[in-house]
Amino acid sequence: MISTAAATRGSIASKQGPTLLLKSINGLTASSRGLRPCFVLVQHTQLTPTSRRNFTSSPSHPKITEYFPQKETEKVRKTEAAWPHPVYTPEQMLAVTVAHREAKTLSDKAALVAVKVLRWGLDFATGYRHGKATKLGQKDPKAALEKYGMNEEKYMMRNVFLESVAGVPGMVAGMLRHLHSMRRMKRDNGWIETLLEESYNERMHLLTFLQMSKPGIFMRLFVLGAQGVWFNALFLAYLISPRTVHRFVGYLEEEAVVTYTRQIKDIDAGRLPKWEKLEAPEIAVDYWKMPEGHRTMRDLLLYIRADESKHREVNHTLGNLNQTEDPNPYVSQYKDAGKPHPSKGLEHPKPLGWERTDII
Repeated sequence: MISTAAATRGSIASKQGPTLLLKSINGLTASSRGLRPCFVLVQHTQLTPTSRRNFTSSPSHPKITEYFPQKETEKVRKTEAAWPHPVYTPEQMLAVTVAHREAKTLSDKAALVAVKVLRWGLDFATGYRHGKATKLGQKDPKAALEKYGMNEEKYMMRNVFLESVAGVPGMVAGMLRHLHSMRRMKRDNGWIETLLEESYNERMHLLTFLQMSKPGIFMRLFVLGAQGVWFNALFLAYLISPRTVHRFVGYLEEEAVVTYTRQIKDIDAGRLPKWEKLEAPEIAVDYWKMPEGHRTMRDLLLYIRADESKHREVNHTLGNLNQTEDPNPYVSQYKDAGKPHPSKGLEHPKPLGWERTDII
């Protein structure tokens, strides 16, 4: 089915305008143990409520069972994002690099160990063996690709699971700080909004990937169980040591930047042919304000990687601050506006976070 879409993509894009990504009913099989997404590109048209209900498969596009229209009622035309996304320039996104903050304190080391354990578990579950693949690739590249190579379906399964749990830390932290602020009857100095916005952004990543794939029952149950454990573990951890949790999320986002960087490199190396000219879904175009001519899967991964790099910076910065007294530097107004300061965009990136002495 993807080959049919690829063959017609050029003519559709040039003659009919934007395209809409649809998904098929392909689900879980015992051999895949995860997602088996199938991509179909069709002409994007304005559908009436009646035509939406009657939208079914056609001979040229079989097995199309559902799609993701913008929610619309008789009186509501469109619902904008709660937090408008800052605009990234291509130069800013290409400047994002892999970085690692050295673990200095005992809480830093505990956070780093926890991330490494989680990373190992996710790698094992999704068949991701980058280290072994690199080592074998030095001797036999073909064997490494056959044994450890990641394809589009494996990466998509990994991305869906990763983003399904990535939105939990910000929500837990924001919720606890919200309740804490009410109990103390004091302001939270701007932390709550940034944490909730981070959680919202991670959910938008998930919704974007779900426009391209349909999780099977195994993946849905896996996500359900993981989210239950994840939420409660973070809830208890944040009550005990907010600083450790922010450092933990900072290290977790470091790994996310690594993962998306490798996906971008695999596209550039031609190892993911289905993604080379795959168009980003409409929800992504609207959310990131993606310009014409820069709406491929590679462009989408650049935006998402940039977001993860920002979460990396924000959480490392919050981990450097006094957890109860310091204001949130990402929503503060500074006395010396001429110097670089933390911001929501990528104007002054600090991959390892801003040190407290530089901003407070």
